[in-house]
Amino acid sequence: MWLLNTRTQKLKRFDSDSDRPRYAILSHVWGKDEVSLIDIQDLAKAKKKDGFQKVSQSCAVAHQDGYSWIWIDTCCIDKTSSAELSEAINSMYAWYGEAEVCYAYLSDVKDSSQEDPSGDGSSFRSSRWFTRGWTLQELIAPRSLYFLARNWKRLGTKRSLADVLQDVTLISRSVLLHERLLDDVSIARRMSWAARRETTRVEDRAYSLMGIFSVNMPTIYGEGEKAFIRLQLEILRQSPDQSIFAW
Repeated sequence: MWLLNTRTQKLKRFDSDSDRPRYAILSHVWGKDEVSLIDIQDLAKAKKKDGFQKVSQSCAVAHQDGYSWIWIDTCCIDKTSSAELSEAINSMYAWYGEAEVCYAYLSDVKDSSQEDPSGDGSSFRSSRWFTRGWTLQELIAPRSLYFLARNWKRLGTKRSLADVLQDVTLISRSVLLHERLLDDVSIARRMSWAARRETTRVEDRAYSLMGIFSVNMPTIYGEGEKAFIRLQLEILRQSPDQSIFAW
């Protein structure tokens, strides 16, 4: 697992769980010109990219909160290695769950001095973050999650905004707050959470749900809709829940 030092913005690889330090983690919607793992190894080059502000700001927030390390999916996965990419995708739910804190950066949301995030018609309720496939697991897995507005000011926590989140995502607050186990929620209900969400790659519709169903499987970009079929087969192998057929 690669982690980014929040002070130096340099990468370090931790190969075992026992060596891994406490870390923060970022959830966000990808934009144009994101900073990759290769980019971040040359800071002068990385700073010229539009996405570097997201990296530097998330490091600053985490550092201010006392965290020396942060994981950011754009620059902490070597996407040139299919093996490392597959490992990261299969481990991602666990990584979000094991993080000390998750910062969800909502680039299209006004801060709370401009509007009440829980109010009807707020930019928080309509954020694109709630429409993306990968952010579903990034919402559920962490125990501690802070929402940050487009100017990086805090909007609230998953707990303080639980009622709004339940309303927007249709995920019960008991699940969001880890008061109810995911395994106690029917497969059909968990599938329904993703119904209105989208991914850029068709395969990611399946891969982004693996953690939600405690499934591990190889990632094969190029297989298209077959990825979702494989996901359903893996779920059926592990669960007696027949609601998947209703879905």
